Amino acid sequence: MSEAARGSTREIARAAVRAELTRVALELFRRDGFAQVTLDDLARAAGVSRSTFLRYFGTKEDAVLAAFDGSDLRLADALRARPADEDDWTALRRALDTVLVRYRQDPAGSLATTRLVRETPALRARNLEKQYTWRPALEAALAERAGAERPTLAQSVRAAAALDCLNVTLDHWLASDGELDLVRLLDEAFTALPARRPGKTKKAGRGQ
Repeated sequence: MSEAARGSTREIARAAVRAELTRVALELFRRDGFAQVTLDDLARAAGVSRSTFLRYFGTKEDAVLAAFDGSDLRLADALRARPADEDDWTALRRALDTVLVRYRQDPAGSLATTRLVRETPALRARNLEKQYTWRPALEAALAERAGAERPTLAQSVRAAAALDCLNVTLDHWLASDGELDLVRLLDEAFTALPARRPGKTKKAGRGQ
């Protein structure tokens, strides 16, 4: 077996272990509460040593939020794949469909995880911190679509607004206990902030 093949096999095995540890962690957190579960509890439930668990996840928060790893790259790739003549706002909305896939594949599990993250201050803060790192990838993809070397202020604002729309949508979805349609909610959120194409701005008249 070549070195590249061995490396690929190791990465696949590592990803499988991480996924299993995350599954075990989510089950314990949902059942007993995030604050009550220790790293020793997680390792014991997963059948591994504490040191082994820490090799995969440095914190309890990371064990929960690992499912979102790579989201920035998937979003950016989806954004670059959108039609060249599509406006930024529409392209951002369509790119976010890549994030919604996991929620549609496992609505009950995603709802429970979303509730856990939203209702646990440490997880909520860590999640927002991770999401903040998504924005540069979206900005860069928007700039590439426009054939520019760096994003404009407007593109940065759109990228930030798109992520805010996603978060507000998830809040409303959670408040409905998963009964509202997530895709429709996100469409509605984006419609609330309509895109404006470049053009001349009408000057306000005197007294306006």
